[in-house]
Amino acid sequence: MIRTEALDRLPVRTAVPALRRALDDRGVAVLCAPPGTGKTTLVPLVLAGLTGEGPVRRVVVAEPRRIAARAAARRMAWLLGEQPGGRIGFTVRGERVVGRDTVVEVVTTGVLLQRLQRDQELAGVDAVIIDECHERHLDADTVAAFLLDVREAIRPDLRLVAASATTDAEGWARLLGDAPVVEAQGVSHPVEVLWAPPARPVKPPHGMRVDPALLTHVAATVRRALGEREGDVLCFLPGVGEIGRVAGQLAGVDAEVLQVHGRAPAAVQDAVLAGSSGGRRVVLATSVAESSLTVPGVQVVVDSGLAREPRTDHARGLSALTTVRASQAAGRQRAGRAGREAPGAVYRCWDQAEDGRLARFPSPEIKVADLAAFALQAACWGDPDASSLALLDPPPAGAMGAAREVLEAIGAVDGGGRVTERGVRMSRLGLHPRLARALLDGAREVGARRAAEVVALLSEEPPREYGDDLAAALRTARRGQDGYAARWKQEVRRLSSSLGSGSPGTGKGGSDDAAAGLVAALAFPERVARARGDGAFLMASGTGAELRDSSRLRSAPWLAVAVADRPSHTASARVRLAAVIDESTALLASGHLRVRGEEVRWVDGEVVARAVDRLGAVELAVRPLKQPDPELVRGALVEGLRREGLGLLRWTRDSEQLRLRLAFLHRVLGPPWPDVSDGALLAETGAWLEPELSRARRRADLGRIDAGQALRRLLPWATGEAVRLDELAPERIEVPSGSRIRVEYGGEQPVLAVKLQELFGMGETPRVAGVPVLVHLLSPAGRPAAVTADLASFWQEGYRAVRAELRGRYPKHPWPEDPATVPATRFTSARLKRS
Repeated sequence: MIRTEALDRLPVRTAVPALRRALDDRGVAVLCAPPGTGKTTLVPLVLAGLTGEGPVRRVVVAEPRRIAARAAARRMAWLLGEQPGGRIGFTVRGERVVGRDTVVEVVTTGVLLQRLQRDQELAGVDAVIIDECHERHLDADTVAAFLLDVREAIRPDLRLVAASATTDAEGWARLLGDAPVVEAQGVSHPVEVLWAPPARPVKPPHGMRVDPALLTHVAATVRRALGEREGDVLCFLPGVGEIGRVAGQLAGVDAEVLQVHGRAPAAVQDAVLAGSSGGRRVVLATSVAESSLTVPGVQVVVDSGLAREPRTDHARGLSALTTVRASQAAGRQRAGRAGREAPGAVYRCWDQAEDGRLARFPSPEIKVADLAAFALQAACWGDPDASSLALLDPPPAGAMGAAREVLEAIGAVDGGGRVTERGVRMSRLGLHPRLARALLDGAREVGARRAAEVVALLSEEPPREYGDDLAAALRTARRGQDGYAARWKQEVRRLSSSLGSGSPGTGKGGSDDAAAGLVAALAFPERVARARGDGAFLMASGTGAELRDSSRLRSAPWLAVAVADRPSHTASARVRLAAVIDESTALLASGHLRVRGEEVRWVDGEVVARAVDRLGAVELAVRPLKQPDPELVRGALVEGLRREGLGLLRWTRDSEQLRLRLAFLHRVLGPPWPDVSDGALLAETGAWLEPELSRARRRADLGRIDAGQALRRLLPWATGEAVRLDELAPERIEVPSGSRIRVEYGGEQPVLAVKLQELFGMGETPRVAGVPVLVHLLSPAGRPAAVTADLASFWQEGYRAVRAELRGRYPKHPWPEDPATVPATRFTSARLKRS
């Protein structure tokens, strides 16, 4: 029996006529409706004709998460007075509850992607609703792009709705071809915001780590909320681990504590969504409760201010979820949950001043995530570089390049990026391509069942209490009775079935430890790691890895690292899950990374020549080279010059002055006078350091190269200008006394430092390449007395003061009133008389 009264109370009903008109006119629409208005439950029923309005049509609803897909199907079935599997069904990975009468099917976006790859027409489907599209999950963006392709090419009659819980719909409207935007107003009660930062500063999150002090503060804030407010409390935390720790700190509160996340058992999820049976409840939830699920009875929200987003470190080959500050948009969504049924309150566990500094919206997953799975989907779709797909944000070129390298290494695409038969099979396994490779290749080595067991462990990281030893975690999961073990066993059945009875490799394949290590190494070949000692390892990718002090894996000679993250303040990754392997297993799994060859490098200030057998960054065998390739030696010497500078060469005072003179001429006159900066000289070593550089074999040989002689090769001999070097930038200038004084070229202007008496009679400042020199006038003792770039002005205006000061100190030297009338001299007055 249809629950008509419940349907009529859903606020989104008022927007249904406008949505119908938009779909009739254009076939596409963007529906904006706040959480709890019924967009996920009423709209599919209406479009399917199950509420008595219009013909019956088949509708597919795509949800970003399994928990949301199940909940939406159960809610719609309840509204129709049915159980899932009748007219309402759902399909998530590993679970399908549909019947021959199913009209509305709720699926995850991942399931819909698989379906589109097998059947681009979506035969029999009349409309698709992409729910919670504002969350910008990569699968949802990809589904939308594929569906727009389908509408344009083969199914113009397919109706498409992008449903969002926010009013930021302009981008989606443009993507759907200026689709009409239909807005539904929710029933919203006022929500009071209370700022509740910790009393003392807490450490910012990094990697998966959250400061325990913040979690203690969140638990205390929940207790405070229970004491100050009525109604149930919904507390947002970033992940399952944090939910568990806060739940432990809430022991003894006068309320039922429930945990909602993707790993929660179905019975717990149902209990949360069914509402309270009398007493108060505290619901600890991940961001799944922001918009995907409506939790009844909530009048108070406690927001930790944290969320989890995917991040990929392409340089180190590490990708994982990381803890970040939740965006302002997420904060609004979370707060709104407190005002669904009555006036409420939100306790925000951060300072009000911080709020304005938060990101406005969460990062689109396509911008930050590992794109290997997306790149494989695009290749299977026939668009390997995704250039023709209608996406709100294009995939970053670097991330797509890294994804292509992974896919080519595992045989999923060819050298041109086109999908192979093996790639098509991988794409249909419902796994990340790395895990698909591990399943297919691992089955041949250790048997289909055991490969499926290990891959199931890798596809959903086991709880921390399972430990960091993958093989031990495998044995724990087999005998486990917890929720994780139940999900693991279900996934093992699915993967074993996907391999089929004809899959090769049905033998037992050795021990659990060997199987776990090989399959993990096949999944992450660049993470095979050799021991360095004291719990430290070096991965083939070149990244260091470290185990906890208590880990039983510390004595292993080799590891296959399955899960690792790198805290922002450390150079090495922290291993969270790994398996013991031997060198032969590392070579079997990561053989494509093996390189044998000669290495001649600059190491610790000297040329080191070796023959190296290397697995990525891990050295397997090394022997010294007696006669290395001269070109490799030359390259190592150039690298040494780059690292340590041109000071490795022999520089005399004259050669240093030559370089300064050339630099001056290049700056003042330009070409053909050469650029002799470090960068220019290092870029043109062949033009000035040969043949000496090619004859050199070690650091000491560089020290024998006369840099000045080498620099003279850069003079503009071909144009004939080289012969003018001494004319344009002379080493010395002859002054009236007859002395030849060295010119210093290190500053902006050439400097002539000369005793004042030696310039008597010189009326004009000397010039070098047209630039007046800066004259440093010295006392008879060689100390600075004055500086001028205009000698004529100095004699007229400055000399009198200098004369008055110096004649008392140096009475034996001539100090004429008119220096123009006295010959220049280097000597005292007495010496002059004698001569």
